[in-house]
Amino acid sequence: MFVDTTPPCPARSARRTDADRLREALVALAGGHGVVLAHEERAWASVTFAGARHRVTLEFAGDAAVAGGENLIAELPEHEFTLPRQLVADATVCAVEHVLLPKPNLRVECELLLVEDT
Repeated sequence: MFVDTTPPCPARSARRTDADRLREALVALAGGHGVVLAHEERAWASVTFAGARHRVTLEFAGDAAVAGGENLIAELPEHEFTLPRQLVADATVCAVEHVLLPKPNLRVECELLLVEDT
């Protein structure tokens, strides 16, 4: 009987998308805190630009995470993102839900417009 002893090929890592990079940038802006609960992406275009509108919901549980979420809320509208081939044309906080008891919890929904940087 033949037994193949060659090691399997290493698995290829999946390519990171613009949406992946955006989620990572949002968590980084929150000091590494937060969990992405939802992310919707819709194509967007104007006469001169093309891109996508992203709606992201993040949750922050615990004192340190809530502080990170509050930083995200404060910094998001003016933050200069560095995303390859993308410019963040608009970034807004759409909704905030803050609960103190039984444990501090913050849920933030934001919307960002990314346009292709040509």
